[in-house]
Amino acid sequence: MSAETPAASGQFTRRRLQFRAWRGSRPFWAGLFVLVGGIPIMYFPYAHLQLGHLTLAMSTTAGAGSLIIGVLLVVLGISLWFQKHIRTFAGVAAILLALVSLPVSNFGGFIIGFLFSMIGGAMAVSWAPGAPPETEPVPEPNTGQGGTPGKGAEVAEPDQLSGTSPANGANGGHRAG
Repeated sequence: MSAETPAASGQFTRRRLQFRAWRGSRPFWAGLFVLVGGIPIMYFPYAHLQLGHLTLAMSTTAGAGSLIIGVLLVVLGISLWFQKHIRTFAGVAAILLALVSLPVSNFGGFIIGFLFSMIGGAMAVSWAPGAPPETEPVPEPNTGQGGTPGKGAEVAEPDQLSGTSPANGANGGHRAG
């Protein structure tokens, strides 16, 4: 695409709205938190920090365990994005892996990976798909002569305990008084 070719008008907005719809139909933020939590857990045991001329190696004997836990958390985060029906399993697995990372992987990636994975796992377990919005039908007045209900209308009887009825919009709520 050259500099003279104008971009399709509204393409960025359309793609952004498509991404927003895709993100809203799955536990996106839970997957992101779990994925981000797995990165420090698998990175820190293999990191070599440079402090001037001093090299600080954080390698541990459980480096392979840290790598496995971190990779599993990244895979669980990605699977939460693309396999939303496994959200409960992935959330519980992320919580368990985060707890195991405390003794295995430098206190769970110096608590950073542990916290992200725990929060993401909890978000995945608690996420529920939203119901699509329903359009309400327009009510038609069905009254006969004199303002009385017509042939097809039903009148709800008031609740004897509270003096309310679904017809007057109280929905079973009690009055104080």
